[in-house]
Amino acid sequence: MGNGSVHEDWQATGTGRYLDGRIKSLILDLTAPRAGERLLDIGCGSGDHLSLFRKKGCDVTGLDPSSLMLDQARQRLEHRADLRQGRAEDLPFSDNEFDIVTLITSLEFTDDPDRAVSEAIRVCRGRVFIGVMNRYSLIGAQGRLTSLFNPSIDTKIRYFHLARLTAMIRSQLQGVRVQWGSVIFLPWGGYPFGAGLEERIPAMKNPFGAFFGLSFSVTFSFQTIQQTIREPVALNADGRRPVPGVVSEWKNGS
Repeated sequence: MGNGSVHEDWQATGTGRYLDGRIKSLILDLTAPRAGERLLDIGCGSGDHLSLFRKKGCDVTGLDPSSLMLDQARQRLEHRADLRQGRAEDLPFSDNEFDIVTLITSLEFTDDPDRAVSEAIRVCRGRVFIGVMNRYSLIGAQGRLTSLFNPSIDTKIRYFHLARLTAMIRSQLQGVRVQWGSVIFLPWGGYPFGAGLEERIPAMKNPFGAFFGLSFSVTFSFQTIQQTIREPVALNADGRRPVPGVVSEWKNGS
């Protein structure tokens, strides 16, 4: 996801600090992390967002395809995170393992975004957050999106919008309720002087910010088969003969 040190240099500027704060505020609003929750950040890069969630008391795990980025994350987190090398499309984790799963400006770089979303849902038992660079924004129209999120990005990426993301999610979870919003509405040159105007623009259900985020709950269910029924079993007329097999279903929250 680019060079972490270059991104940190950008964050050290007045504009960078302000915009980074706006993005992180939206992320926290839509993820609502609680102390003790297990969180997986897919495409964690140098660990900036892992650090954000760690400060909220979460037990954090990060995954990234780049060993260089993971080395930077280890230095940032001082080994207070479980860091794995791997791809978003093939997560090395069990079903329902994490309370929160995030993909923050990482879905754009996946080879198969639908598969990546499916995997994020698989390993989640709580809520998933997806944050993307939004082409349908003033900054997107200026062609400055990659400079906003990481000036060192020099690879081809794909962009997403609300309709595409919700379609991907609802193909996996029909009828799921999606919360969404965006931030950073002004042209690139409007910051940091336009902060007052920026903060008067509603973020939730606003599709025009340069950073777009959405979250949704994952209600999982699984079946435990104590005894496999291999042949149909006929019942006696009096109904007293037991059926040799039990299937129980649980849903979280029941």
